[in-house]
Amino acid sequence: MQTHRVAVVAFDQISPFHLSVPCLVFGEGDPGGARMRFELQVCAAEPGPLNTTAGFAIDTRHGLEALAGADTLIVPSWRDPAEPAPPALLDALVAAEARGAQLVGLCLGAFVLAEAGLLDGRRATTHWLWAEFFARHYPRVQVQPDVLYVDDGPILTSAGTVAGIDCCLHLLRQRCGAGLSNQQARRLVVAPHRQGGQAQFIEQPLPATARDNRLSGLLDWVRERLDQPHDLDSLAERALMSRRSFSRHFRQLTGSTLGDWLRGERLALAQRLLESTEQPIPEVACLAGFGSVASLRQHFSAALGVSPSAYRQAFRG
Repeated sequence: MQTHRVAVVAFDQISPFHLSVPCLVFGEGDPGGARMRFELQVCAAEPGPLNTTAGFAIDTRHGLEALAGADTLIVPSWRDPAEPAPPALLDALVAAEARGAQLVGLCLGAFVLAEAGLLDGRRATTHWLWAEFFARHYPRVQVQPDVLYVDDGPILTSAGTVAGIDCCLHLLRQRCGAGLSNQQARRLVVAPHRQGGQAQFIEQPLPATARDNRLSGLLDWVRERLDQPHDLDSLAERALMSRRSFSRHFRQLTGSTLGDWLRGERLALAQRLLESTEQPIPEVACLAGFGSVASLRQHFSAALGVSPSAYRQAFRG
């Protein structure tokens, strides 16, 4: 059985929740089954004991030296976006990237990776509250503020708080396939995969009228009929709204345009079908509403960087 070593960086004033996310996904049970086991170590970035934001302290058995043997290094957050991380930690992360380790910055952990220069020229995200600050301070990073996580080859970053779970489950899917990742998600009582972004959590006027409630029901109706054509006019008519009013309420509710939302929902359905069924790819394209294999392939390539057949092979093992 292959062993994959995961090192999680702890520091003074760490949030217990952020620290627990990778520990829950990789450190409890045996989510890798017969294909892979995970060996998780929490490594202190500075001398302990380390105080947490919840008023108690933690004492780790490992320091930064343990990062040298890790296959995946996770920075679960950072205490202050304006405070540079310790040079020793930055040097350890640079060394890890140079030897081919996978690096992950959850939430404000993206600031640490950016400070080390590891995100220059790469796509990345962080908590929406700090995305603008992040972009100003690290102009060489291609900031994507509206997504839950970004997978840019050997380096992954996630949005705030619970999005760290999405990112870690994505890592598990990469290593062990969709079945075992879904099993771990059920154990954590979370969605195996959330298609969407953090735009819906950004502070903005929230829909609170009966019309908005009807709009929520309409979206559920569309999700059950993604194989059918939908456009702005037909859905606005079904919601008993004008085209302009529908567009405004739709963006308030979803944080995106109808076209972007439909593509995301159809892509998510195609992913589920490729992961969990034996449906031929042309049938997947039709069921997900893409119409043709060429259209499905185009959207997969644009969103995920792989073809549908390669995606199925990767996540079905």
